[in-house]
Amino acid sequence: MTAPTVSTTGRSRVRTPSETRFGSRRRNPQYGRFPAACRPLAWIPEVHHPIGIGEAVIPDALLYYRRGPVDGDNGSMPRVFVEVDRATMGPECLAAKLTAYERVYRYVPVVPGRRPTLQEPAVEEWRWRYPLFPRVLFVLDGTGPAGVENRISALRAGAGLLAPYRFPYDVTVLAALLTDLLHHGPSTPVWRPVHDPDQRVPWTGSGHRST
Repeated sequence: MTAPTVSTTGRSRVRTPSETRFGSRRRNPQYGRFPAACRPLAWIPEVHHPIGIGEAVIPDALLYYRRGPVDGDNGSMPRVFVEVDRATMGPECLAAKLTAYERVYRYVPVVPGRRPTLQEPAVEEWRWRYPLFPRVLFVLDGTGPAGVENRISALRAGAGLLAPYRFPYDVTVLAALLTDLLHHGPSTPVWRPVHDPDQRVPWTGSGHRST
């Protein structure tokens, strides 16, 4: 029996993440310079992230991106949660995904028969998978300029509701149009931080909210 999911996927979404990945590959001069195990892009769809009481968050894709000299880096590998929005749900439902990711960020699994100690404290489940919590990227498609602004405004409002928590200060959350990614490339400053959507930043840059 499959656990209930907070973020669901469907057949209509299968093609769009591939388009996003293609845009990254064709515009990244590093592609092809690494062994197969260390490609600059590793795209894993629908990775299950539990948040307790039988629920889970399943991003459309998890992206591992190996950086290198062209990025001014020494080969670090950021992780990214990708959510592809084709305007098949209302703006408020889209913004509710931020709350779901905040639950992933703070979820600590309970191990039956085991109590946390100072030597072995309880830790968030995501820390067993990632050195840092992945960035969250919303790729917007399927609507016009007014619809895009409505959806970004909803994301901004959703981020504002999380202001009392650490999540919006510790995790970069950005949004961009799919057409901009395909035309300009995903590493260019076409991403809008949801807490300050008037900015335009590259997804590899800092999009954190100031404390």
